[in-house]
Amino acid sequence: MKTYSVGQIINYTKNLLVNDYFLKSIYVTGEISNCKYHSMGHIYFSLKDEVGSMPAVMFKGNTYSGLKFRLADGQAVIMKCSIGMYEKTSALQLYVTEIHLAEDKEGKLNAEFLKLKERLNDEGLFDFDKKKNIVKYPKTVGIVTASTGAAVQDIMNIAKRRNPYVQLILYPARVQGEGAAATIAKGIEVLDKMNLDTIIIGRGGGSIEDLWAFNEEIVARAIYNAATPIISGTGHETDTTIADYVADMRAPTPSAAAELAIPDVMSGVNTLRMMRNRIDSLINNKISVYMAKRQILREKIERVSPGERLRNKQLRLADSYERLHLLMKKKYEDTLRKYQEYETAERRLVKDIYQKKLHRFQVDVAKLDGLSPTAKLINGFGYIRMKDEPLRETASLSPGDKVDITLHDGSFSAEVLEVQRKE
Repeated sequence: MKTYSVGQIINYTKNLLVNDYFLKSIYVTGEISNCKYHSMGHIYFSLKDEVGSMPAVMFKGNTYSGLKFRLADGQAVIMKCSIGMYEKTSALQLYVTEIHLAEDKEGKLNAEFLKLKERLNDEGLFDFDKKKNIVKYPKTVGIVTASTGAAVQDIMNIAKRRNPYVQLILYPARVQGEGAAATIAKGIEVLDKMNLDTIIIGRGGGSIEDLWAFNEEIVARAIYNAATPIISGTGHETDTTIADYVADMRAPTPSAAAELAIPDVMSGVNTLRMMRNRIDSLINNKISVYMAKRQILREKIERVSPGERLRNKQLRLADSYERLHLLMKKKYEDTLRKYQEYETAERRLVKDIYQKKLHRFQVDVAKLDGLSPTAKLINGFGYIRMKDEPLRETASLSPGDKVDITLHDGSFSAEVLEVQRKE
């Protein structure tokens, strides 16, 4: 008899839960109880209803994007989660990624989205082997979107830039609000009967309510039943609708859908123009080379003719005469310049000698003037003599002596009245 360990039973049961497609992502409703915020940022709680209760956990990484309010006991919620098993207790546990209040419309719409997605997937509307190939070079492209929105303008601008020869046919549909899904489906049916190459459906980004028309079953059925390949470009890059899953090709935005539907033939045209210009340039270069060779051959023929030789000799003679004339002129100018330089240097030398002699003479005159006794008599000084001898001290004087005094402009005689000597 084969036996199994507890761990083997737990692992087997856990693998059944992990590999179950339905349990990987479901929406569950219930009431919060035993809610606890862990210090690590995780949230542990139980989800209960009138039948029973299940433990649940929301890890810290999911709380930033999946929870927009404070979780508390007693709250009625809708949770997006997967079901697994906690091995230590062998208990089923809900692993939560999003939580919405039960009265939150967005949470309800998400639940409806998942239910419809699962049902249509089971019916085969998403099967890849049923998707049609997009025409590589379309001539006519239909558009199902609002006539006044930014999406149609973006598509038209891209089409004009990538291939202005593609004919665009717009079915103006409501893309938001009541009745929008019906007009989108009608637009697909109308354009599908016109035998177009491709149809683009979509609109710009918005909330889940704004994009809900593209999540309606009527739109999904219209896309699936159309014979024309359809590209869905709805919302922003992160938005995904039921129409995206059913369409033959999904684009992140309406602009991207236009780029997928309409090839960039203008780039090919520009490439051909560049190639043509390059070929023209190569041909012109070849012609220029051959013309240059032709000119070289012509010049060679001309050089060997007698008339050309004579002209060459005459030109060389004229060149020699011109060079000789220039050489003589330069020689004359150099000689004249050197003479002028010598004359200027000689004058400068004579002037320098004269200035030095004059300066020396002035210095000597100043020295002689400084040694002249007459020069010292200026400014009130005089030269005193007695009996034709210089008077050097008062000891030689007595009252009544006669003295001769010489000034700078003459002399006179005087009599000594009194002698005062220093003690």
